[in-house]
Amino acid sequence: MDELKNKTVIITGASSGIGLACAEVFAQQGANLVLAARRYVDLCTLAQSLETNYRIRALAVQCDVAKEADCQLLIQQAVTTFGGVDVLVNNAGISMRALFGELDLAVLHRLMDVNFWGTVYCTKYAIGELLRSGGSVVAVSSIAGFRGLPGRTGYSASKFAIHGFMESLRVENLKTGLHVMLACPGFTASNIRQTALDAAGAAHGETSMDEAQMMTAQEVAERIVLGVVRRRRTLVMTRQGKLAVWMNKLFPAWVDKQVYKLFAKEKNPLVK
Repeated sequence: MDELKNKTVIITGASSGIGLACAEVFAQQGANLVLAARRYVDLCTLAQSLETNYRIRALAVQCDVAKEADCQLLIQQAVTTFGGVDVLVNNAGISMRALFGELDLAVLHRLMDVNFWGTVYCTKYAIGELLRSGGSVVAVSSIAGFRGLPGRTGYSASKFAIHGFMESLRVENLKTGLHVMLACPGFTASNIRQTALDAAGAAHGETSMDEAQMMTAQEVAERIVLGVVRRRRTLVMTRQGKLAVWMNKLFPAWVDKQVYKLFAKEKNPLVK
């Protein structure tokens, strides 16, 4: 995929999970990288490794995407270092696991600040450069952006908001050359469930699902990179996910029951 060689790719949430895997796959294709996350030491180690292994350039930028000023500085540093931006992957995100009636509303605020506003801030400050390059803006979303999930009210709400934002952005730019893509993995083996917030806003520290049965972050990253090259509109990455999206349109009440049954099988289920 020579289309990505020497392109400048910004990846938020790049220190672990899907973001880290995306960094590896984009680097394999010869792209120069701007890696953003809060864990700066991990980012520096990753940047050095990618530069050594793939002979690309990689810049580590400490960034909390919930802070507008951090996002603005991220884009400025990318432009200063590489002269522009070709791809923005809005990957940074957090999850939650708590029934709505029991949670502190600060949890929902945090989910929206990171997942939704983080995407908005980075896209806002990068869009001028992306329009100049005819580049791509990607939001890593979820099936939860199509279908609300029990115990994940804030997560689902943030992903629905991202979908509305990205769809509007796509229509606004139908004739500008900007590529807008939603990437919706199925359940992915990563640390997102361990770091998911509980009712009080603390990290759970353990997964509630069988990680062995899930997509790997590597699989997700490979599909995202190919989707950027092919300028895909929406990636729903699993058969189960595609079925859920279509059945939810046709038989929403039936899907309510199936989703309830699925989440009742979690470890220490919230619905029973």
